[in-house]
Amino acid sequence: MRILVTGGAGFIGSHLVDVLIEKKHEVVVLDNLDKQVHQGKKPDYLNANAEYMFDDVRKDDALKEAIQGVDVIFHDAAAVGVGQSMYEVKKYVDVNTYGTAKLLDVLVNTEHSVRKLIVASSMSIYGEGAYSCGKCGTVYPKLRSVEQLKSRQWEMLCPKCGKAAKPIPTSEEKPLFPTSIYAITKRDQEEMCLSIGRAYGIPAVALRYFNVYGTRQSLSNPYTGVCAIFSSMIKEGNPPMIFEDGRQTRDFVNVHDIVESNLLAMQTPGMNYDSFNVGTGRPASILDIAHTLMKLYGKPGMKPRIVNKFRQGDIRHAYSDISKISRFGYKPKFDLESGMRELVEWGKRADAADKSQKAEEELRSKGLIS
Repeated sequence: MRILVTGGAGFIGSHLVDVLIEKKHEVVVLDNLDKQVHQGKKPDYLNANAEYMFDDVRKDDALKEAIQGVDVIFHDAAAVGVGQSMYEVKKYVDVNTYGTAKLLDVLVNTEHSVRKLIVASSMSIYGEGAYSCGKCGTVYPKLRSVEQLKSRQWEMLCPKCGKAAKPIPTSEEKPLFPTSIYAITKRDQEEMCLSIGRAYGIPAVALRYFNVYGTRQSLSNPYTGVCAIFSSMIKEGNPPMIFEDGRQTRDFVNVHDIVESNLLAMQTPGMNYDSFNVGTGRPASILDIAHTLMKLYGKPGMKPRIVNKFRQGDIRHAYSDISKISRFGYKPKFDLESGMRELVEWGKRADAADKSQKAEEELRSKGLIS
């Protein structure tokens, strides 16, 4: 098949391109080589057997050329950065929401052969994860109050009775409550693709990625995932900076497992016109991630810097319920230790610049850190 991967020069997209080519597909990549991600140069990992269009997903002519003869589209192109999206609002809405609208507009108004559309969604659209209260049962809290956070009481309280609530796996049934512009645009991408897919008979699948990590994640982009941010700090001898108390948890899923979920979505008609979590189903604390990375980078004497401050819109706990996608054969293969080891082995050789201080100063100047 001929397959288009938007954002195919990026972290997740490039791994997907490699596997698609291994499976003998013809692959075209549309990517604008965003400077914040690629530092103004082509990455050296680009697969020479793919066809590249270094152009913008918001351009009609580029899109019309890119979809020619294409059977499947993986739509991975997006601006990524939760905190940054809160003060670069126009950029994130333009790239993510408008960029997806342009792609769909071309599909609706141009003759094409596309038979499947898979869009990269995000766990950020949930906001807080799901919780259980001993008195009230399953509850879906929104954000912790500013008053609670200022008092440094980090754990979630039941929104009904005010007692302590325990995090439980977040399923696709949880109501969506995105808490950042980035998250809102990811919801936009998901809902627009599914809506247009249903209306025009283009089978669409939305994959809600949890916290993806792995090789090729930019170590010089301070708005990317926490594993990459911590790696750049540690490599330059700076202890990882951790907000709150470090015991907040996330679901860290390896990029290779993300690729497998995309292949599954492409090959499985039963997944059409639906949304699926993609994670491991296992929570890990931010503090544990920091300690694991410091150990693997050979910095056993380094101690993380726990600042006991909070960022506006941050959630406390979120990890995935993957039972829905598992029914179609998804099973994550990478445990956290082996996945982190691969990340660090690559990270020791990769270019990295710790720009976290600059990012922190920008967030503080916008009133987003307290």
